[in-house]
Amino acid sequence: MPRRYKSTDPLIVPDPVYNSKLATKIVNKIMGEGKKTTAQAVFYQALDLAQKKLAGAEKLDIFTKAIENVKPQVEVRSRRVGGATYQVPREVRKNRQQSLAVRWLVENARKKKGKPMSVRLAEEFVDAFNNTGASVMQKDNVHKMAEANKAYSHFAW
Repeated sequence: MPRRYKSTDPLIVPDPVYNSKLATKIVNKIMGEGKKTTAQAVFYQALDLAQKKLAGAEKLDIFTKAIENVKPQVEVRSRRVGGATYQVPREVRKNRQQSLAVRWLVENARKKKGKPMSVRLAEEFVDAFNNTGASVMQKDNVHKMAEANKAYSHFAW
C-alpha cells in the first residue's frame, strides 16, 4: 500500500434510484469495461426479479439483507512465525466485510452459466436473503477455517 494512500470511499456517489452507496458498490463490481449504465440495468433487473420471487420484500431490504447474511465475521490470515506459516484467525473490519460480501455475491453469480446475468444475480440475492446458496457457503467455509485454526489465535499481534 502506498504511503500516501487516500481512500476512494468519499468519491462514491450514492445510487440514483435507492440513494445507497452499497448499491453503487454492487453496480461498480458488476460493471465491466466502464459500462456503468449496463451494470445498473443488470442490477435493477435483478432486484425486480428477486422481489417477484420474494413476495412482500422491499427491493432495498433484499440486497441489504443479502449482504448482511454474506458478511464474514472472522477470516484467516497467513502469519510466518519461526519458519512456519500459520493460518491465524482474525476479526474482519466492517468495510472489508462489506467488500468481501459484494465480491462473493457477484463472483458466484458470474460462475452460474447459461442464464442472463440479471437472472443469475437475482438468484444469488434470493439465496443470500434466505441464508442459502454459494455465497453463504463461502462465508461458512471461511468461518470453519477460522474455527479450525483458533489454536493459532495467540499469533495475532
